[in-house]
Amino acid sequence: MISVSVAPPDLAITPQWDDLIRRAPANAFMNPVALKAASDAMFAVVHVLLAWDHEAEPARLVGLWALQERHPMLFWPALLEARPYNYSFLSTPVADPAYAAEVIPAFFAAIKNNPALPKVISLKEMDADSVAFAEIRNTIAKDRHAHLALTQSLRPVVSRETGQKNSGSTRKKLRQDWNRLSALGALEVINSRHVSDVREAFEQFLALELRSWKGKEGTAILCDEDDAHFTRNLIGDLAVRGDASVALLRLDGKAIAAQVLMYCGTTAYTWKTGFDSDYAKFSPGVLLIDKLTEQLFATTDIQAIDSCAAETSFMAQLWTGRKAMTDMVVDVGTDRSLVFTIEATRQLGYEKLRMLRDWLRTMQLIPARRRLSPPAKA
Repeated sequence: MISVSVAPPDLAITPQWDDLIRRAPANAFMNPVALKAASDAMFAVVHVLLAWDHEAEPARLVGLWALQERHPMLFWPALLEARPYNYSFLSTPVADPAYAAEVIPAFFAAIKNNPALPKVISLKEMDADSVAFAEIRNTIAKDRHAHLALTQSLRPVVSRETGQKNSGSTRKKLRQDWNRLSALGALEVINSRHVSDVREAFEQFLALELRSWKGKEGTAILCDEDDAHFTRNLIGDLAVRGDASVALLRLDGKAIAAQVLMYCGTTAYTWKTGFDSDYAKFSPGVLLIDKLTEQLFATTDIQAIDSCAAETSFMAQLWTGRKAMTDMVVDVGTDRSLVFTIEATRQLGYEKLRMLRDWLRTMQLIPARRRLSPPAKA
């Protein structure tokens, strides 16, 4: 018997979460510690759906799905987004594969039957090959929910078995850049998991990002006080459990590139990257990711790394593995609602504008770094 409870983020669920991710595909952004950090900072209004198997003794957590309630635009009706807070890059529910066929319909029913929850769900950056998404599609078809499929894309990933480029022009250039940079001083990669080291390294990342083009364009984390407050808590709190670190590429002790990582189960997530533009010709961010990939697979139990990035990112040059991603809008209510129509139209319009922007870039009519504004925060 599967039941679903809806609750605010609560660290009391952490032991059950740890048990669940030993059985279920990972999603670092659903970690109860991360959800609590977002809630405590009032960075997002998060609803946590918990699926329980009551035939187990005690009751066993077999699914978790965190969604944020937000207004896409001022005065617009609220909806649910399956990325639980800004700066999360995966919306896939965490469901024990043995229970997924029961858990996913139960999640949809819980949302539909809860009068306090919006009925329209925006599924952004969903793992299209996951068992959970297959059951989402089955549930949509069975219950005839109104829905609109949007963008499909590929995300660079790598595992111990597949995805690493071990030869070719990319590998040759990496060796050349590393040797040229090494000629300037002592070069090392540091990836400490100690809490104090992680907090200090995260500040170095923030400073590097602020000095980059992101700082000039106002999109660096430190350009927004709320973002800075939340992400410091997010990474610091995760680090207490060993679920976050900040790898640094240091030249004579000075950080010239930083990679923020999250961990969940046996998967690592390369969450945010920063580098010193003074060393841009050496591609320090690329060098760091390359060395870090080798280090994680050689010295930890990590089995796979998710780039959290688009196929056009530099990580696609390093890793040949790809994960299919999809975006969708779903109305779990009884009838197609006005909110669904508005949100589906808004997102479809946004995708068309993005396609136009990309075409203009290929025609070299707009600068490569100018992008559409990100969605408004909740």
